[in-house]
Amino acid sequence: MSQSIRFRINSPKVVQETIDGEVVIVNLDKGDYYSLVQSAADIWSGIERGISTDEIITEMVERYEGSREEIETAVSEMIQKLQDEEIIVVDERSRATKSDAPCITNGNTEKAIFELPVLQKYTDMEELLALDPIHEVDEMGWPNAKVEA
Repeated sequence: MSQSIRFRINSPKVVQETIDGEVVIVNLDKGDYYSLVQSAADIWSGIERGISTDEIITEMVERYEGSREEIETAVSEMIQKLQDEEIIVVDERSRATKSDAPCITNGNTEKAIFELPVLQKYTDMEELLALDPIHEVDEMGWPNAKVEA
């Protein structure tokens, strides 16, 4: 994967919210939802700000204690997982442009220990999220699926 590639959130298929440092992502087409924390949330932040993969890696190296090779591999693998889940896509519009997004640092000189980023995937809401709230309901209303007789 080229390190100069930039990605974007696959909107409108994907929605997300960051709550107390945890990123919660919902793929509305698939009905899956995901959780990102710690280093995975930091990678997401870079994607959200539109910076390149190389810039994300540089930020992670500045923020975490670990070898550049280990961090680079982990970032690349996480980005690939996000692509495989159709959460992010290549941002064709910004391929040739340099990012003006500010580098986000933790403000102190002590680096955190690098832990591999993890994409937690949950599928237990798949049926609920896949319901069509207008057409697929019974007299009890949404989110109750209409039972075919």
